[in-house]
Amino acid sequence: MKTIPLGSTDLQVSRLCLGCMTFGEPERGKHAWTLPEESSRPLIRQALDAGINFFDTANSYSDGSSEEIVGRALRDYARREEIVVATKVYFPMSNLSGGLSRKNIMQSIDDSLSRLGMDYVDLLQIHRWDYDTPLEETLEALHDVVKAGKARHIGASSMYAWQFAKALYSADLHGWTRFATMQDQYNLIQREEEREMHPLCRAENIAVLPWSPLARGRLTRPWGETTARSVSDEYGNTLYNQSEENDAAIAERVAAIAEDKGVSRAQIALAWLLSKPAVTAPIIGASRAAQLEDLVKAVDVELSSDEIAELETVYHPHHVVGFA
Repeated sequence: MKTIPLGSTDLQVSRLCLGCMTFGEPERGKHAWTLPEESSRPLIRQALDAGINFFDTANSYSDGSSEEIVGRALRDYARREEIVVATKVYFPMSNLSGGLSRKNIMQSIDDSLSRLGMDYVDLLQIHRWDYDTPLEETLEALHDVVKAGKARHIGASSMYAWQFAKALYSADLHGWTRFATMQDQYNLIQREEEREMHPLCRAENIAVLPWSPLARGRLTRPWGETTARSVSDEYGNTLYNQSEENDAAIAERVAAIAEDKGVSRAQIALAWLLSKPAVTAPIIGASRAAQLEDLVKAVDVELSSDEIAELETVYHPHHVVGFA
Protein backbone atom coordinates (compact mmCIF):
# COMPACT_ATOMS: atom_id res chain seq x y z
CA MET A 1 0.00 0.00 0.00
CA LYS A 2 1.36 3.42 -0.97
CA THR A 3 1.36 6.24 1.56
CA ILE A 4 1.20 10.01 1.33
CA PRO A 5 1.52 12.95 3.75
CA LEU A 6 -1.78 14.11 5.22
CA GLY A 7 -1.59 17.68 3.98
CA SER A 8 0.75 19.82 6.07
CA THR A 9 0.62 17.47 9.09
CA ASP A 10 3.34 15.06 10.16
CA LEU A 11 1.08 12.07 9.50
CA GLN A 12 1.65 9.55 6.70
CA VAL A 13 -1.56 7.88 5.57
CA SER A 14 -2.41 5.09 3.15
CA ARG A 15 -3.67 6.20 -0.26
CA LEU A 16 -7.01 4.64 0.63
CA CYS A 17 -8.89 5.40 3.84
CA LEU A 18 -11.35 2.82 5.16
CA GLY A 19 -14.69 4.45 5.80
CA CYS A 20 -16.36 2.87 8.81
CA MET A 21 -19.98 3.84 8.25
CA THR A 22 -20.52 0.21 7.17
CA PHE A 23 -19.62 -1.00 10.65
CA GLY A 24 -22.35 -0.64 13.25
CA GLU A 25 -25.05 -2.55 15.08
CA PRO A 26 -28.02 -2.70 12.64
CA GLU A 27 -30.59 -2.11 15.36
CA ARG A 28 -28.92 1.17 16.33
CA GLY A 29 -29.10 4.29 14.21
CA LYS A 30 -30.77 4.69 10.83
CA HIS A 31 -29.04 2.09 8.66
CA ALA A 32 -30.30 -1.49 8.78
CA TRP A 33 -27.61 -2.53 6.26
CA THR A 34 -24.64 -2.00 8.61
CA LEU A 35 -22.51 -4.94 9.76
CA PRO A 36 -22.56 -6.08 13.38
CA GLU A 37 -19.28 -6.49 15.24
CA GLU A 38 -18.65 -10.12 14.37
CA SER A 39 -18.89 -9.29 10.66
CA SER A 40 -17.02 -5.99 10.90
CA ARG A 41 -13.88 -7.17 12.67
CA PRO A 42 -12.57 -9.44 9.86
CA LEU A 43 -12.83 -6.55 7.38
CA ILE A 44 -10.95 -4.19 9.68
CA ARG A 45 -8.25 -6.84 10.12
CA GLN A 46 -8.13 -7.36 6.35
CA ALA A 47 -7.69 -3.63 5.76
CA LEU A 48 -4.78 -3.51 8.20
CA ASP A 49 -3.17 -6.54 6.57
CA ALA A 50 -3.51 -4.79 3.19
CA GLY A 51 -1.58 -1.78 4.49
CA ILE A 52 -4.47 0.58 5.17
CA ASN A 53 -3.61 2.63 8.27
CA PHE A 54 -6.28 5.34 7.95
CA PHE A 55 -9.77 4.79 9.41
CA ASP A 56 -12.65 7.27 9.24
CA THR A 57 -15.72 7.03 11.44
CA ALA A 58 -18.16 9.46 13.11
CA ASN A 59 -19.97 9.79 16.40
CA SER A 60 -23.32 9.59 14.62
CA TYR A 61 -22.66 6.37 12.68
CA SER A 62 -25.08 3.77 14.03
CA ASP A 63 -25.61 5.83 17.19
CA GLY A 64 -21.99 5.50 18.23
CA SER A 65 -21.67 1.76 17.70
CA SER A 66 -19.34 2.27 14.73
CA GLU A 67 -16.82 3.97 17.01
CA GLU A 68 -17.21 1.18 19.57
CA ILE A 69 -16.64 -1.59 17.02
CA VAL A 70 -13.75 0.15 15.28
CA GLY A 71 -12.08 1.07 18.54
CA ARG A 72 -12.15 -2.46 19.93
CA ALA A 73 -10.87 -3.97 16.67
CA LEU A 74 -8.01 -1.50 16.30
CA ARG A 75 -6.95 -1.99 19.91
CA ASP A 76 -6.79 -5.74 19.30
CA TYR A 77 -5.16 -5.69 15.86
CA ALA A 78 -2.85 -2.66 15.70
CA ARG A 79 -0.46 -0.48 17.66
CA ARG A 80 -1.98 2.93 18.30
CA GLU A 81 0.99 4.86 16.94
CA GLU A 82 0.82 2.99 13.62
CA ILE A 83 -2.75 3.97 12.73
CA VAL A 84 -4.55 7.21 11.94
CA VAL A 85 -8.07 7.47 13.36
CA ALA A 86 -10.55 10.13 12.31
CA THR A 87 -14.01 10.84 13.69
CA LYS A 88 -16.57 13.61 13.35
CA VAL A 89 -18.92 15.90 15.26
CA TYR A 90 -22.11 17.71 14.24
CA PHE A 91 -25.17 15.49 13.93
CA PRO A 92 -27.47 14.97 16.95
CA MET A 93 -26.93 12.06 19.32
CA SER A 94 -29.15 10.64 22.01
CA ASN A 95 -27.45 12.89 24.58
CA LEU A 96 -26.52 15.81 22.30
CA SER A 97 -28.63 18.28 20.36
CA GLY A 98 -26.14 18.48 17.51
CA GLY A 99 -24.33 21.39 15.92
CA LEU A 100 -20.92 22.89 16.57
CA SER A 101 -21.39 24.82 19.79
CA ARG A 102 -18.59 24.68 22.33
CA LYS A 103 -20.74 22.54 24.61
CA ASN A 104 -21.48 20.03 21.86
CA ILE A 105 -17.88 19.79 20.64
CA MET A 106 -16.46 19.27 24.12
CA GLN A 107 -19.03 16.65 25.08
CA SER A 108 -18.79 14.94 21.70
CA ILE A 109 -15.00 14.45 21.73
CA ASP A 110 -15.13 13.01 25.25
CA ASP A 111 -17.91 10.61 24.22
CA SER A 112 -16.07 9.59 21.05
CA LEU A 113 -12.84 8.88 22.92
CA SER A 114 -14.78 6.80 25.44
CA ARG A 115 -16.44 4.75 22.70
CA LEU A 116 -13.17 4.32 20.79
CA GLY A 117 -11.27 3.45 23.95
CA MET A 118 -8.51 5.90 22.98
CA ASP A 119 -6.80 8.87 24.60
CA TYR A 120 -6.88 10.91 21.38
CA VAL A 121 -7.97 10.87 17.76
CA ASP A 122 -5.62 11.90 15.00
CA LEU A 123 -8.29 13.90 13.21
CA LEU A 124 -11.52 15.46 14.51
CA GLN A 125 -13.70 16.68 11.66
CA ILE A 126 -16.76 18.90 11.61
CA HIS A 127 -19.35 16.86 9.73
CA ARG A 128 -21.18 19.87 8.29
CA TRP A 129 -21.22 23.68 8.49
CA ASP A 130 -23.23 25.05 11.42
CA TYR A 131 -25.28 28.09 10.38
CA ASP A 132 -26.57 28.63 13.91
CA THR A 133 -23.32 28.81 15.91
CA PRO A 134 -20.81 31.66 15.55
CA LEU A 135 -17.80 30.43 13.58
CA GLU A 136 -15.41 31.83 16.20
CA GLU A 137 -17.05 29.76 18.94
CA THR A 138 -16.60 26.60 16.89
CA LEU A 139 -13.00 27.32 15.91
CA GLU A 140 -11.90 28.21 19.43
CA ALA A 141 -13.51 25.06 20.83
CA LEU A 142 -11.77 22.90 18.22
CA HIS A 143 -8.48 24.65 19.03
CA ASP A 144 -8.97 23.87 22.72
CA VAL A 145 -9.62 20.21 21.90
CA VAL A 146 -6.27 20.09 20.11
CA LYS A 147 -4.46 21.95 22.91
CA ALA A 148 -5.93 19.50 25.41
CA GLY A 149 -4.37 16.62 23.46
CA LYS A 150 -7.69 15.01 22.59
CA ALA A 151 -7.21 15.48 18.82
CA ARG A 152 -3.95 15.93 16.95
CA HIS A 153 -5.50 17.77 14.01
CA ILE A 154 -8.88 19.06 12.84
CA GLY A 155 -10.68 18.72 9.53
CA ALA A 156 -13.79 19.94 7.75
CA SER A 157 -16.37 18.37 5.45
CA SER A 158 -18.95 19.33 2.83
CA MET A 159 -19.18 23.10 2.67
CA TYR A 160 -18.80 25.92 0.16
CA ALA A 161 -15.30 27.09 -0.69
CA TRP A 162 -16.05 30.59 0.62
CA GLN A 163 -17.00 29.10 3.98
CA PHE A 164 -13.80 27.08 4.15
CA ALA A 165 -11.71 30.09 3.18
CA LYS A 166 -13.42 32.14 5.90
CA ALA A 167 -12.69 29.42 8.48
CA LEU A 168 -9.02 29.22 7.50
CA TYR A 169 -8.66 33.01 7.60
CA SER A 170 -10.41 33.27 10.96
CA ALA A 171 -8.22 30.59 12.52
CA ASP A 172 -5.09 32.34 11.29
CA LEU A 173 -6.36 35.70 12.51
CA HIS A 174 -6.88 34.43 16.06
CA GLY A 175 -3.92 32.07 16.23
CA TRP A 176 -6.15 29.00 16.47
CA THR A 177 -5.57 25.56 14.97
CA ARG A 178 -6.48 25.61 11.28
CA PHE A 179 -8.19 22.83 9.37
CA ALA A 180 -5.76 20.31 7.89
CA THR A 181 -8.21 18.31 5.78
CA MET A 182 -11.34 18.63 3.66
CA GLN A 183 -13.67 15.65 3.31
CA ASP A 184 -15.92 16.39 0.36
CA GLN A 185 -18.10 14.55 -2.12
CA TYR A 186 -16.02 13.93 -5.23
CA ASN A 187 -16.27 11.28 -7.92
CA LEU A 188 -16.57 10.94 -11.68
CA ILE A 189 -20.24 11.93 -11.71
CA GLN A 190 -19.96 14.77 -9.17
CA ARG A 191 -16.94 16.97 -9.96
CA GLU A 192 -18.12 20.42 -8.89
CA GLU A 193 -15.41 20.58 -6.18
CA GLU A 194 -12.85 21.02 -8.96
CA ARG A 195 -14.08 24.58 -9.55
CA GLU A 196 -13.19 26.28 -6.26
CA MET A 197 -12.68 23.89 -3.34
CA HIS A 198 -9.80 21.87 -4.73
CA PRO A 199 -7.77 24.84 -5.99
CA LEU A 200 -8.18 26.36 -2.52
CA CYS A 201 -7.04 23.13 -0.85
CA ARG A 202 -3.99 22.84 -3.09
CA ALA A 203 -3.02 26.45 -2.43
CA GLU A 204 -3.33 25.94 1.35
CA ASN A 205 -1.82 22.41 1.43
CA ILE A 206 -5.08 20.94 2.69
CA ALA A 207 -5.53 17.18 2.30
CA VAL A 208 -8.64 16.22 0.29
CA LEU A 209 -10.43 13.05 1.44
CA PRO A 210 -13.28 12.34 -1.00
CA TRP A 211 -16.37 10.64 0.33
CA SER A 212 -18.64 8.62 -1.96
CA PRO A 213 -15.74 8.02 -4.39
CA LEU A 214 -17.79 5.37 -6.21
CA ALA A 215 -21.01 7.40 -6.18
CA ARG A 216 -22.66 5.03 -3.69
CA GLY A 217 -21.79 2.08 -5.94
CA ARG A 218 -23.27 3.54 -9.11
CA LEU A 219 -19.87 3.47 -10.81
CA THR A 220 -19.26 -0.18 -9.91
CA ARG A 221 -22.20 -1.97 -11.54
CA PRO A 222 -24.40 -1.79 -14.66
CA TRP A 223 -26.41 1.44 -14.61
CA GLY A 224 -29.81 0.94 -13.00
CA GLU A 225 -28.84 -2.24 -11.17
CA THR A 226 -29.70 -2.00 -7.48
CA THR A 227 -28.55 -3.50 -4.22
CA ALA A 228 -30.24 -3.85 -0.85
CA ARG A 229 -28.34 -0.81 0.36
CA SER A 230 -29.05 1.35 -2.69
CA VAL A 231 -32.79 0.69 -2.43
CA SER A 232 -32.91 1.75 1.23
CA ASP A 233 -30.32 4.54 0.99
CA GLU A 234 -32.64 7.53 0.90
CA TYR A 235 -29.85 10.08 1.35
CA GLY A 236 -27.72 8.51 -1.35
CA ASN A 237 -30.62 8.61 -3.76
CA THR A 238 -30.97 12.37 -3.25
CA LEU A 239 -27.34 12.84 -4.28
CA TYR A 240 -27.63 11.26 -7.71
CA ASN A 241 -31.16 11.75 -8.98
CA GLN A 242 -30.85 14.94 -11.03
CA SER A 243 -28.59 13.96 -13.93
CA GLU A 244 -29.22 10.31 -14.69
CA GLU A 245 -28.60 10.50 -18.44
CA ASN A 246 -25.21 12.17 -18.09
CA ASP A 247 -24.22 9.96 -15.16
CA ALA A 248 -25.14 6.81 -17.09
CA ALA A 249 -22.93 7.90 -19.99
CA ILE A 250 -19.98 8.37 -17.61
CA ALA A 251 -20.62 4.97 -16.02
CA GLU A 252 -20.59 3.38 -19.48
CA ARG A 253 -17.13 4.80 -20.12
CA VAL A 254 -15.92 3.47 -16.79
CA ALA A 255 -17.20 0.02 -17.77
CA ALA A 256 -15.55 0.15 -21.20
CA ILE A 257 -12.13 1.15 -19.89
CA ALA A 258 -12.36 -1.44 -17.11
CA GLU A 259 -13.05 -4.14 -19.66
CA ASP A 260 -10.17 -3.00 -21.87
CA LYS A 261 -7.73 -3.05 -18.94
CA GLY A 262 -9.06 -6.25 -17.41
CA VAL A 263 -9.84 -4.67 -14.05
CA SER A 264 -13.01 -3.83 -12.16
CA ARG A 265 -15.08 -0.69 -12.62
CA ALA A 266 -14.41 0.26 -9.02
CA GLN A 267 -10.68 0.17 -9.64
CA ILE A 268 -11.03 2.52 -12.62
CA ALA A 269 -13.16 5.00 -10.67
CA LEU A 270 -10.67 5.00 -7.79
CA ALA A 271 -7.63 5.15 -10.06
CA TRP A 272 -9.10 8.27 -11.66
CA LEU A 273 -9.45 9.89 -8.23
CA LEU A 274 -5.92 8.89 -7.24
CA SER A 275 -4.59 10.56 -10.40
CA LYS A 276 -5.84 13.94 -9.18
CA PRO A 277 -3.16 16.06 -7.48
CA ALA A 278 -5.63 17.49 -4.95
CA VAL A 279 -6.68 14.07 -3.67
CA THR A 280 -4.91 12.52 -0.70
CA ALA A 281 -7.00 9.45 0.19
CA PRO A 282 -10.46 8.50 -1.09
CA ILE A 283 -12.68 7.06 1.63
CA ILE A 284 -13.76 3.58 0.58
CA GLY A 285 -16.39 1.36 2.14
CA ALA A 286 -16.64 -2.41 2.00
CA SER A 287 -19.06 -4.99 3.32
CA ARG A 288 -17.38 -8.12 1.90
CA ALA A 289 -13.82 -9.42 1.86
CA ALA A 290 -13.74 -9.79 -1.93
CA GLN A 291 -14.98 -6.23 -2.33
CA LEU A 292 -12.24 -4.82 -0.10
CA GLU A 293 -9.59 -6.90 -1.86
CA ASP A 294 -10.73 -5.50 -5.20
CA LEU A 295 -10.69 -1.88 -4.01
CA VAL A 296 -7.18 -2.12 -2.60
CA LYS A 297 -5.87 -3.10 -6.03
CA ALA A 298 -6.87 0.32 -7.38
CA VAL A 299 -3.66 1.89 -6.04
CA ASP A 300 -1.69 -0.03 -8.66
CA VAL A 301 -3.91 0.87 -11.64
CA GLU A 302 -2.42 3.51 -13.92
CA LEU A 303 -4.62 5.47 -16.33
CA SER A 304 -3.21 7.06 -19.47
CA SER A 305 -3.96 10.67 -20.33
CA ASP A 306 -6.23 9.42 -23.10
CA GLU A 307 -8.16 7.20 -20.70
CA ILE A 308 -8.56 10.06 -18.24
CA ALA A 309 -9.83 12.31 -21.03
CA GLU A 310 -12.26 9.59 -22.12
CA LEU A 311 -13.69 9.44 -18.61
CA GLU A 312 -13.94 13.21 -18.22
CA THR A 313 -15.06 14.75 -21.50
CA VAL A 314 -18.70 13.66 -21.28
CA TYR A 315 -19.22 15.37 -17.90
CA HIS A 316 -21.79 18.18 -17.68
CA PRO A 317 -22.09 20.65 -14.79
CA HIS A 318 -24.12 19.28 -11.87
CA HIS A 319 -26.07 20.84 -9.05
CA VAL A 320 -24.04 21.03 -5.86
CA VAL A 321 -25.49 18.57 -3.34
CA GLY A 322 -24.39 16.82 -0.16
CA PHE A 323 -23.98 19.84 2.11
CA ALA A 324 -26.99 19.00 4.27
